[in-house]
Amino acid sequence: MSTNQDVALLTEMAVFARVVECGSFSGAARQLGSTPSATSRAVARLEKALGTRLLLRTTRKLRLSESGREVYAGCTDMVQAAQAVMASAGCYDEVPRGRVCVSVPKAVGRFVLHPHMPEFLQRYPEVDIQLRLDDRPLDLIEAGIDLAIRITDQPPPGLMGRPLVAIEHMLCATPAYLERYGTPRHPQDLKQHSCIYLGEAPADARWKFVRAGKSVTVPVRGRYAANHTGVRLDAALHHLGIASLPDFTARQSLQAGHLLQVLPEWSFRTHYSGQAWILYPPTRHLPPKLRVLMTFLAERLGQAPTLSPDT
Repeated sequence: MSTNQDVALLTEMAVFARVVECGSFSGAARQLGSTPSATSRAVARLEKALGTRLLLRTTRKLRLSESGREVYAGCTDMVQAAQAVMASAGCYDEVPRGRVCVSVPKAVGRFVLHPHMPEFLQRYPEVDIQLRLDDRPLDLIEAGIDLAIRITDQPPPGLMGRPLVAIEHMLCATPAYLERYGTPRHPQDLKQHSCIYLGEAPADARWKFVRAGKSVTVPVRGRYAANHTGVRLDAALHHLGIASLPDFTARQSLQAGHLLQVLPEWSFRTHYSGQAWILYPPTRHLPPKLRVLMTFLAERLGQAPTLSPDT
């Protein structure tokens, strides 16, 4: 493709990026002040010039093809680079505005993010937040997600990110339960107790502990299992057993003395333990609405912001 053709297709690239962001030709046309047919033709011209199908059209929605994902990332970079040029010349409004869709695990969203959202919305009156509480892996571009928070060792391939907050898991029970049934001194003692666990898969009833470099896995049982941390917390507070809980769920009850931590000298390992990362599609320039939200969350969740140089 010649340089002249590259330049001629800049408009089509911008239109294509807007179609992906809106999820439809009609939505993009409304934002661009155009018509759905003209918007569709612009994308068709880009597909013809590139020699590849970018969008898979169905009767209900548009989906990106494999090549479309790569082209979308490049088009987004192009649009954001143009915005950065305008900003440097004082021609682009840097006031954070627009909707931000954030995908977050259910418990983290309810107990960690949600309590801070009223303050954020008050501070940035032109930014709207949509929280999607979901523990499943998601395709950010296909699902229309701007930011995702997931517990992971490092960003998955194709995504950028930074660590946000550490998530620890612990075992808790009420003083009344422990007084009646005894306090475990070793993970193996849990076999004699009623344990409140996740219950989604057989592995959830096998609790793993680490101390001084040695690991112990213990099969547990109990009369109550629930895949919601709030339910397990409430069950523990009703003296039903020893519950596995994220630290942010149990913290208030521990501070009030309603719960006691069990086996605190052992590290309790689950797939829900580790570092929560904030993830986003690769880009050289973050829009102001994303930048301020990421900085706000880093500040409120206790970790100093470490924005990459490009942001």
